[in-house]
Amino acid sequence: MNIVTLLPFIVLIGAMFLMTRSAKNKQRQAAQMRDQLQPGTGIRTIGGMYATVKEVHDDTLLLEVAPGVHAIYAKNSVGAVLDDAEYNRIVHGIESEHDDDAPVVPDDASSLTEAEGDDDRRVDMTKGDAADETGAAGAADADASRPEDADAKPEDRKGSGDDDAK
Repeated sequence: MNIVTLLPFIVLIGAMFLMTRSAKNKQRQAAQMRDQLQPGTGIRTIGGMYATVKEVHDDTLLLEVAPGVHAIYAKNSVGAVLDDAEYNRIVHGIESEHDDDAPVVPDDASSLTEAEGDDDRRVDMTKGDAADETGAAGAADADASRPEDADAKPEDRKGSGDDDAK
């Protein structure tokens, strides 16, 4: 056989080998992570629940999901083993000491959008009564100034809010 005809098969077998190798590495790392579990370790399950390991058995774990609430889970349900700082930050809201050099992000965007000197001017976004009266009078004047309506009787003219149903 010619090497050109065998080349697609060789590439296919090589790709399958690489895919299975990376999958085996991930499985090996997950098994190592599960074997290193100890009581007191904070974990996240594959379902997204955070808990503390209380007891470790062959294939199962006893987890404390809330104070005084225990549940038995399979070891395969562990999605990640968290270090203490991350677990406390997520579950208890305890922030670890952070660098003072880190940029401070404001809680709202008002400090980012305000320009100096804009504090004096405020835009009134409310509808005023004067604007409503002027708008209604202007619409009536515009209806009367149309040439096709000039010959019509006042009762035949349609106002801005009238409809065809009578």
